[in-house]
Amino acid sequence: MTKGVFITAPASGTGKTTVMLGLARSLSRKGLKVQPFKSGPDYIDPAFHEKATGRSGINLDSWAMSEGVLNYLCHHADDADLVLAEGSMGLFDGVSEIGESGNGASADIAKRFGWPVVLVLDVSGQAQSAAATAKGFATYDPDLPFAGVILNKVASERHERLARVGMEQMGINVLGVLPRNPGIEMPERHLGLVQAQEQQNLDRILNDMADFVEQHLNIDGIQQCAKGKPTPVSIQEDAGIIPPGQRIALARDEAFSFVYPHILQQWVNAGAEILPFSPLADEGPDRNADICWLPGGYPELHAGKLAAADNFKSRIRAFAEQNPVHGECGGYMAMGKALVDKDGNTHQMAGLLGLVTSYANRKMHLGYRQARLLKPSPGFAEGASLKGHEFHYSTILDQPDEPLADVIDANNTLLPETGSVLGKASGTFFHLISSIKPKDS
Repeated sequence: MTKGVFITAPASGTGKTTVMLGLARSLSRKGLKVQPFKSGPDYIDPAFHEKATGRSGINLDSWAMSEGVLNYLCHHADDADLVLAEGSMGLFDGVSEIGESGNGASADIAKRFGWPVVLVLDVSGQAQSAAATAKGFATYDPDLPFAGVILNKVASERHERLARVGMEQMGINVLGVLPRNPGIEMPERHLGLVQAQEQQNLDRILNDMADFVEQHLNIDGIQQCAKGKPTPVSIQEDAGIIPPGQRIALARDEAFSFVYPHILQQWVNAGAEILPFSPLADEGPDRNADICWLPGGYPELHAGKLAAADNFKSRIRAFAEQNPVHGECGGYMAMGKALVDKDGNTHQMAGLLGLVTSYANRKMHLGYRQARLLKPSPGFAEGASLKGHEFHYSTILDQPDEPLADVIDANNTLLPETGSVLGKASGTFFHLISSIKPKDS
């Protein structure tokens, strides 16, 4: 098992992404093979991880993935020198319903693979008191490997001295101190960071982050903290995902980019050919493809351009007459009849489904999802059970087509976002992460 450390924090917004990307770029440009992982259902951060390291970022999710799947995916690090894993939300934040491998918390992944936690603490507005937080996180779970803390947003030398005193009194190892530096923060939007492929100066930003952490962190000390547990090789359990076709026409541009790397990798590993196209460039799916897949993304930010993409719309309609078309979240919205933007303007979408959605009536939909298919879906038979995650701010104004699935959240609450199916077109608001194997298999 490749040794690693787990970069996490008490909460979102404390600076762990800056630390993760700065460390990843710093160690990579020194010649180390760094394998990045992301805990939880995040399709934005892995793209930044790949830009920082040159290696595909992989999601590890203890609620949606079985033990075998987690072990299988973890072996992507076998040829790496070091694992850097990034947490999501707070270290112990998960759902109340426990999945096969955990509740989705970052702590589950850190314990499973033995990667010691490096806790990024925002100490603005406090000094010695930060040590109480650090001590609580270090001792909350005795089975959790804990390496130490990075103090972030330190205002002065005096502030640093006081914070260090508290940490020393609690026996907490300080692995670095970061001063306030708003100059290297990255722009955000409603679903998180602005996507990696949209940032023209990303390489410079990553190098600035690397310079920043090299100046202020004990990088050698962080590397020395790296550990890991032996992990059984599980070559059979690959999230239960099979390619929905031999040749997959995949929408890929700034409006459609939210697809988990492990899904694409498993399609390719199984022999599928990915045929990318850009709806924003008014391109349609390859006529020789077996299926068209529209991932999630930001169609609400590009609704006018998509509405004007006549070639894309005519091509995908013609494709859907003979072959399956499936959409997830933003892709599902683009397959519908219409999309209302934030200003209340209605834009005509592809019209493969009767779905009408609105981004003007914003409401956050967030959480794990489990679906039992009522109809066949590309790659899965009727009755299949799937696990995924939903995160968007759009609301359904009309959903006239037959439901695709019974969908529940992590608390077993039945949800109205059932997905839709009409002819060969289907879609859901949740992003597929894995399938559940039948108990008798």
